[in-house]
Amino acid sequence: MTSAVVVGSGPNGLAAAIRLAQEGIAVTVLEGYDRPGGGTRTSELTLPGVLHDDCAAFHPTGVISPFLASLGLERHGLEWLWPEIDLAHPLDDGRAGVLSRDFDRTLDSLGSDATAWRKLFGPMTENLDDIVSEIFRPVVHVPAHPITLTRFGLRALMPATWTARRFKDDPARALYMGVAAHAFGKLTTPLSGSVGLMLSAAGHKAGWPVAKGGTQSITNAMISELEALGGVVKTGVTVTSLHELGAPDIVMLDTAPDAVVRIVGDRLPGRVRRQLTRYTYGPAVHKVDFAIDGDVPWTNADARVAGTLHLNGKAEEIVAAEAATARGELPDRPFVLIGQQYLADPSRSAGNINPLWAYAHVPHNYQGDATEHVIGQIERFAPGFRDTIVATSTRNAPEMAAYNPNYVGGDIGTGANTAKQIALRPRFALNPYKLGVKGVYLCSSATPPGAGVHGMCGYNAAQTALAKL
Repeated sequence: MTSAVVVGSGPNGLAAAIRLAQEGIAVTVLEGYDRPGGGTRTSELTLPGVLHDDCAAFHPTGVISPFLASLGLERHGLEWLWPEIDLAHPLDDGRAGVLSRDFDRTLDSLGSDATAWRKLFGPMTENLDDIVSEIFRPVVHVPAHPITLTRFGLRALMPATWTARRFKDDPARALYMGVAAHAFGKLTTPLSGSVGLMLSAAGHKAGWPVAKGGTQSITNAMISELEALGGVVKTGVTVTSLHELGAPDIVMLDTAPDAVVRIVGDRLPGRVRRQLTRYTYGPAVHKVDFAIDGDVPWTNADARVAGTLHLNGKAEEIVAAEAATARGELPDRPFVLIGQQYLADPSRSAGNINPLWAYAHVPHNYQGDATEHVIGQIERFAPGFRDTIVATSTRNAPEMAAYNPNYVGGDIGTGANTAKQIALRPRFALNPYKLGVKGVYLCSSATPPGAGVHGMCGYNAAQTALAKL
């Protein structure tokens, strides 16, 4: 019987394992941590009964993922929940741009830029299924929707700052630029707008939902599906060398490229080793989880019902802050992402004590404590927030890397989103999942289509392995 070992139990590792198990392959998943999930875990980080997502929290790519949708994970208890507003970006003048599945609600928040926003995102939202079917595949492939892909690709090639010029007022400019900042890096370079385009269209098409009970529910459902197919997950097993795995027919590495170099060792061809060694990692996050009494006193009414918030003011401030973190500098007002998952999922709260999820973009491997920067940005748009805090839990960039070794230097995207690495990650190759070693493949978010809880990196890698069989 054909056998496979998957190293790492993040969503991509589990997706690869499930796809292989669907073909009757005996699959074992090995996880170094004492719980599976990688970035998709949920924990009581502050107080008993208050549930915080350890990393991944909102799932626009999860709900539109073709592979996850095909699994019927609802049979295993996965339930998506949506807030009243998916995303809000408040401004100092009291206004806010909002992203909603209700397209008109977004347009109402954008005033004079409503027409420009509709012109940009209306067709993209209508054709999102076709776009996803193309961009969630390996970069080199024969497109099934060439015209749609070309139209999206031409817009995606532009720097985020160029796309933002379509809008004349601050709510639309800041809303788009805040979504673009999910790329973690300079927003003035080619392809820096691609993430903002895709995540904005996904928000209109399917929203930015959360998983009921926490992101861990995604992991639990995927493991349940894997086990139903005969697969096995073992935790507390750290893999340092291929020699430790015996002789499986297939090895899937849900790891960062630096770990690939260590694990595969001398079996890795010199050319591939050099390419992976040159792979670069991007800015990091400083994560803060708060237990708060009641709700955040946002000045803007839409912010009070939004599941996700971006805090960094106007578009120009976002561009400057992201450029600073890319240079290795912590700005006084960094880009801050806030999660109010409890609004859609009250099961995460304990009575009137609610979990508030937050992180700030900080320089790669930033050793300091940015907690006060996070609190300052929240207070800026919600005066009095500090008085609601009951308990706090923090992880700086090195602690994020210790939590998940794929987050090298605290980079939760497993690689810098430079123009080169957006298009050619993790190296220049016709098939980026191959490592030049028979039966060994890379399936982490260092491969296309990149970061996000969608499992498509693992699915694509598994498809490569199955084709070789």
